[in-house]
Amino acid sequence: MTTRQAEKLEVLPHRQLSPHLENCCLRLSAVVSYEQAERDLAYLTGVRVPAKTQHRLVHRQTFALPEIEQPIEEVCVDGGKVRLRTPLGEECEWKDYKAIATDQGMLANFHNNAQLTDWVNQQPLAKPLVCLGDGHDGIWNIVGQIATAPQRLEILDWYHLKENLHKVGGSIKRLNQAEALLWQGQVEDTIALFINCQRKQAKNFCVYLQKHQHRIVNYEYFQAEGLYSIGSYGVTIR
Repeated sequence: MTTRQAEKLEVLPHRQLSPHLENCCLRLSAVVSYEQAERDLAYLTGVRVPAKTQHRLVHRQTFALPEIEQPIEEVCVDGGKVRLRTPLGEECEWKDYKAIATDQGMLANFHNNAQLTDWVNQQPLAKPLVCLGDGHDGIWNIVGQIATAPQRLEILDWYHLKENLHKVGGSIKRLNQAEALLWQGQVEDTIALFINCQRKQAKNFCVYLQKHQHRIVNYEYFQAEGLYSIGSYGVTIR
């Protein structure tokens, strides 16, 4: 490709792919393996970009962080798993990653929680700053590095709270009563429902409630007032 052709096609020096084709490669590589991205790209465009080139292209990128236009009011911290490729015949490996979603953008990282908290703390933050998360210690350890304790309003995500409740099993009537109480933030009354239950799941759930009692709010009130709409990756507290 001549210099004039590269300028016309807006191709950067020492590259042979157009900006649009690079974007196609990056989008495919974000959701499938590099080998599959090579096959998908060839099928969709008729252009073959080898898997190794796809790999180099991803690692060459500098991805811009979200730009914040006004103070962040809500932060949700959650985690997930990514599958690492292993040699043929060996078991695959799954590794944890963490992500922070705000009312103005989302940021995820692998084995670099400090980048997540540093980015949030560098932004203008509202008072209070609502922090949503599930019951995992790793999530609240990250939340504990954001802003200051007096500034944070920590809330246990309703979806996960309800999910853990129904893991208890047993009486449907009691589960419905417990859900109604928790919806109004009545933790002590909820624990009283299970105080005589000998099921291991019930005992574990009571410990879970006691541990996160300060994070269990009156969700009914929050919904009625239209307060704080984000949750773990789009799951609202409604």
